Amino acid sequence: MTRVSVVIPTYNRAETLPRAIDSALEQTIDDDLEVIVVDDGSTDGTESVLSAYEEEGVGVVPVTHATNRGANVARNTGIEHASGEYVAFLDSDDTWHPEKLEYQLEALEGRSEEWVGAYCDTAYDLSGAGGTLRSAAASLLARSDAEPTREGDEQLMAEILADNVQPGAGSTLLVRTDVAREVGGFDETLDRFQDPEFCLRVLERGKLAYVDEVLVRRDETGHPPADVVEEASERYLSAYEAEVERFESEGYEIRSTHRLLLAKRYLAEGRTLRAGRHLAGASVSARHVPGLCWTAAGGVRRRPLPLVVTVLLAAAAGLLCRSRLGGHAGTGTGTGTGTGTGAAEANSKGS
Repeated sequence: MTRVSVVIPTYNRAETLPRAIDSALEQTIDDDLEVIVVDDGSTDGTESVLSAYEEEGVGVVPVTHATNRGANVARNTGIEHASGEYVAFLDSDDTWHPEKLEYQLEALEGRSEEWVGAYCDTAYDLSGAGGTLRSAAASLLARSDAEPTREGDEQLMAEILADNVQPGAGSTLLVRTDVAREVGGFDETLDRFQDPEFCLRVLERGKLAYVDEVLVRRDETGHPPADVVEEASERYLSAYEAEVERFESEGYEIRSTHRLLLAKRYLAEGRTLRAGRHLAGASVSARHVPGLCWTAAGGVRRRPLPLVVTVLLAAAAGLLCRSRLGGHAGTGTGTGTGTGTGAAEANSKGS
């Protein structure tokens, strides 16, 4: 039996797809894997790329959708075709460290059957001096946050809902194939938050291990409209309403964190008044300030007229941050994986 089936959904990414495929083929678990690439109705040169790999006979299995059906449907198609004991997901514009799967399998060795998968840390490739500055600032400020629980089941669910941990299932998760099928795969109706939502259902079946290494490099891609993100956020939290209520009663900041994520998306579109309404009820810690200011600046470039409002919002964020820094130790202020961009950024990727 194949040990790991790698599922790569792709749509019109003929340029980046070979990097993703090669990083999967270069895994140090040798020949004990298959790479299933689901072409979700591409109209560029993706078919030629896949034909070349197929001719080489290197273990790449192409599966084609006649029309574009969405990344979540493509991932689920890959799960259906998987023959491995485990399935691992990789977006077609991301790449893996050569020992990614080896480290994750080692993390699961010797553990009981209740440990059904493992995820790892990620880093975004933020280009230019601005991206470097943004990453450095976020990393520095994140040191003041309390360390969240990154392994297990119940408490890890709370950390994910509160956006303290972002497993980024689309490129980091290794999970038992039978579990991925039992939970029904990825939610095909969600345009956002599909990664954490899938992980939450996996955690209802067992525990996830964490590999404390940056083993995935991700490209920062575009975002759906803020209105779409808000609708997805409402549906996501509504589906776990009981858990949200329970974990918030234990001190986790969940709804207020989602308000911050929505405020950032509206700021990015230059819709400062709508952003302000969400920011008023948001949870803001020091690690959020660089991204918040950066996003607001981008929104000003798109809609320069409400500059004064944006400045006032930035000042309000600073005041909120200072008022909260000393009062949220323990739960509710943990750092996430990656570079502090947050779940809304981490789960916008297509295929």
